[in-house]
Amino acid sequence: MKGGIWGPERSKAPRRGRWSQAEIGRLRELYGLRDDESIAKEMCRPVESVQKMAEQIFATTRRTGPWTAGEVERLKQYIGASTPEVIGRVFGRPIEEVQFQINELARAKRSGVWSQDEIVAFKRLYGTRTEADLAIIFGRTEESVQRLSLKLCLAKDKAFVRKLQGTASTKMPRWSDAEIERLKELYSTSSNLEIAQALNRSVKSVVSKAHNLGLKKSSNRLQEMGRQNVNLRYKRSEIEGVSDE
Repeated sequence: MKGGIWGPERSKAPRRGRWSQAEIGRLRELYGLRDDESIAKEMCRPVESVQKMAEQIFATTRRTGPWTAGEVERLKQYIGASTPEVIGRVFGRPIEEVQFQINELARAKRSGVWSQDEIVAFKRLYGTRTEADLAIIFGRTEESVQRLSLKLCLAKDKAFVRKLQGTASTKMPRWSDAEIERLKELYSTSSNLEIAQALNRSVKSVVSKAHNLGLKKSSNRLQEMGRQNVNLRYKRSEIEGVSDE
């Protein structure tokens, strides 16, 4: 990695010694949202060093009492990514309070249309969270979570599936010649979601295969995507047709 915050040339050997402010800042961002091994790999530090530094920087004054609305919203980011012990360290809260808040979130269920903000967050989290965790995060039933994931043609990250199953690899169905030809026909002018629905594939699978084949969107399609993205930035009303009905 060149020009990164760990130096112009990142060595394959784990870094040791004093942590820079940039490293500490990055650890604050990642800790609790990724496992210690992946953080250590990104930062090129031993796992033990990551764990020790995390204990130091999160050794703040412990807080107790009512949680603020901001804390509860922030807590949702960590559900399914960390244990209550790690979350408690990040928030400076006792483990019992963390577990209590998670249990309270699990009790709250609602139905109806998913908002645009919810869908954006759902797409971001789906690959690395179980349906049960997503149901808690969004205050929905697991059935609602499953319906939305199918509608959006989402799939779990391969590494996440391997971690859950404890397997060394995840076999994915091979693309047939007919599917590849259909992908080539559709890719330049259709959205990835439309293609995924047509081929009964996940959006990630479509994007990955198109990249491997060197496929590109047409200029008209790119302009349309740009307009759609601009509209989504300003539109925070509920999306039509994406509901629990």
